[in-house]
Amino acid sequence: MSRLDDTFAALRRRGERALVAYFTAGDPSLDETRRLVAAAARGGADLVELGVPFSDPLADGPVIQRAGARALAAGTTLPRVLETVATLRADVGVPLALFTYYNPVLAFGLKAFARTAADAGVDGVLVVDLPPEEADPLAAEARAAGLDLVHLVAPTSTPARVRLIARRSRGFIYVVSLTGVTGERHELPPGLGAQIRTLRLVTTKPVCVGFGIARPDQVRAVGRLADGVVVGSALVRLVEERAGAPTLAADVERFVAELKAPLREPPGGSGESHRPRPQPGGSGESHRPRPQPGGAGGSRRPRPQPGGSGGGRPTQNK
Repeated sequence: MSRLDDTFAALRRRGERALVAYFTAGDPSLDETRRLVAAAARGGADLVELGVPFSDPLADGPVIQRAGARALAAGTTLPRVLETVATLRADVGVPLALFTYYNPVLAFGLKAFARTAADAGVDGVLVVDLPPEEADPLAAEARAAGLDLVHLVAPTSTPARVRLIARRSRGFIYVVSLTGVTGERHELPPGLGAQIRTLRLVTTKPVCVGFGIARPDQVRAVGRLADGVVVGSALVRLVEERAGAPTLAADVERFVAELKAPLREPPGGSGESHRPRPQPGGSGESHRPRPQPGGAGGSRRPRPQPGGSGGGRPTQNK
């Protein structure tokens, strides 16, 4: 079992859901990123996603686009992000995942990326613009290195595509809660419950929901449906507004604690995390033997398709 598997299993035993905290690596600096990740972990984050800044962030909304631009201007690169993760591992025990576009991974080299990331202490990778149909080369290298390659399901995903993603995603399945250019929303999408219930019919893997979730009451509502809740833009905006303030890390820790509190409450409602057994043809559990060395490489540039949406590209990161 991977660190992600262990984390979700432990949360399930405690009756909790995961809080996934997202930060743009290198905003405002990589040194500050180290402090913010540690603060989020102290505040109760169960998993931290680090966004790798990219020059053409088509899936990002304005808050995270600005953060990425600041990080790039500060000299943040994928190799430097991996070096930062390696230094974090001495102080942070929660799983760490990278949220990235494919081009930086391709430029690094698939095998070199997977091995370097695993050696640094990365647990999972989400490649937003790599469809599962084209992910086999990276998936093979990730398995060989012991990384979980996580795929995304969007509201536009067809039933067949949902089944495909459920089979191929490892660690957890990332549910994009909405389409369109989004950020922090006042209301949750009305079809989210049905979207998650449909996914529950074909998999027992953990389901985490992101995009547009910013407040504790929204976290509570999504936590009644899913195994984990991703908060990104609200945290990135907090960093943007208070960058340079001596209390920034403490502010992040306090906000994360407020977001985590509802996820410790007993689940309730019709969509609670106690879910039905998958029907035949489902993906089954994510528990698996430890990966063995090997696996195929590959460097084919993907066509610009959405990362597992089956429709339009998600246009807002978190």
